[in-house]
Amino acid sequence: MKRRLAREITVQSLYQMEMNGVEAEEAVAMVLTEVKEDNETEIEIRNFTEMNTYVLSLVQGTWANKERIDQLLSEYLKGWQVERLSRVDRQILRLACFEMVFSDDVPPKVVVNEAIDVAKHFGTDESGKFVNGVLGKMIRELEQIKAN
Repeated sequence: MKRRLAREITVQSLYQMEMNGVEAEEAVAMVLTEVKEDNETEIEIRNFTEMNTYVLSLVQGTWANKERIDQLLSEYLKGWQVERLSRVDRQILRLACFEMVFSDDVPPKVVVNEAIDVAKHFGTDESGKFVNGVLGKMIRELEQIKAN
């Protein structure tokens, strides 16, 4: 299973949830089905269930902690409000924050690098730099954040 692809699917699923008010399971199923149809080589049938389980855990974890995540992000957004971010950047930052603060299975530096790459893929020309700036500040204070 490719974690980068899983993160891309997670961001798309979170976007679907926010835009269309669907539940996590429905959002993940919709996005996974699209990705599977478009990229047969990337998600083989045998990896589909594993991918679904992993993505669903990321989506549900991020969504369940959305309020706390948005509070944290607002502390690191200079001159921005979480609600005013592009929907794509917001979901990328939420996912990265969830992985860094609420999950321990991926090193924080890897999370930041992955978030930058996903931002470059889905966002604007400036999204990668923006995500790097926000998460770079956050990673320096990560131990303090986790302690609170």
